[in-house]
Amino acid sequence: MFGLQAEFWVAVAFVILMVVFGWFGIHRTILTALDHRSVRIKQELDDARRLRDEAAALLADYKKRHAAAEREAQDIITSAKEEAERIAAEAKAKMEDFVSRRTKTAEGKIAQAEAQAVADVRAAAAEAAVSAATSVLSQSVKGSVADDLIAKGIGEVRSKLN
Repeated sequence: MFGLQAEFWVAVAFVILMVVFGWFGIHRTILTALDHRSVRIKQELDDARRLRDEAAALLADYKKRHAAAEREAQDIITSAKEEAERIAAEAKAKMEDFVSRRTKTAEGKIAQAEAQAVADVRAAAAEAAVSAATSVLSQSVKGSVADDLIAKGIGEVRSKLN
């Protein structure tokens, strides 16, 4: 009997071990521990699903915020461009108005200077004509008739030239 194979004695020892475990209720303890472990694993899986769902919700929320921020940035850029164009147009209009007013002012000053020059030339011509007429008449006409003619001629020349 001692010559039996080692596998036989391992099998006998295994059966005896199982009977002892059964007698002391070890199998119930092992099953309870396995049940508790399966419950714990199920809870961990549920927590993982819940966390995954929360992460997906947060990701969707951040994507919405990102899209909203991009739209807002585009709106800001668009409004800034429009504002810059409006300011440029206003500046151009103001510059054109300024140039137009300066041109009108310069033209007015030029016209005034021309009028003053014409008046100065006329006054100088009148003075020259009066002095020439005075000298010619004083040499050719003598007496009281000459004085009356000279005064009358000078008055006419002044009135016509001025």
